[in-house]
Amino acid sequence: MSILSTFRTDQDKEHELLQLMAEHKTSLMRIAYMYLGDEALAEDAVQDTFIKAYTHMDRFRDESRKKTWLTRIIINTCKDVRKSAWFRNRTRTTTLDAVPDQGKADTYSDDTVLQAVMNLSEKDKQVILLRFYQEMTVPEIAKVLRIPVATATSRLNRAKAHLRESLKGWYFDEE
Repeated sequence: MSILSTFRTDQDKEHELLQLMAEHKTSLMRIAYMYLGDEALAEDAVQDTFIKAYTHMDRFRDESRKKTWLTRIIINTCKDVRKSAWFRNRTRTTTLDAVPDQGKADTYSDDTVLQAVMNLSEKDKQVILLRFYQEMTVPEIAKVLRIPVATATSRLNRAKAHLRESLKGWYFDEE
């Protein structure tokens, strides 16, 4: 392999990274914020995710979409941050108003649904965020979480049931 072909490969990787950043930065930021509850930490996690993606770009095997691959990386990065002693022992004062905009108009001004989602168990919250906030299919969720499709389906059903129960009476005065 010549030096020129190596240079082109690095240029191709850089171009692909810039493209990935343009396409997925906002959705990765939302995931990171939901996991970490802090905008600055979420930005750091997104940066780390893109660095990891660039470093391991040659290992991507096209067995899934790049969005799925990046989502797996951001989730693992956020889990690492949450495991740190610094994260566990600090106070989080960031409000839900700081959640980065998803790009869609929000028709409800209260945060009841978001609070209900955030109060779910970690496993239930993961599937809800991936399904409804990232608009992934159940097979994509299974790939990201590295679980069988049936497990992803049952987690999603359980999470929806918990949400239905916790939001009872909130939407159209249902009881």
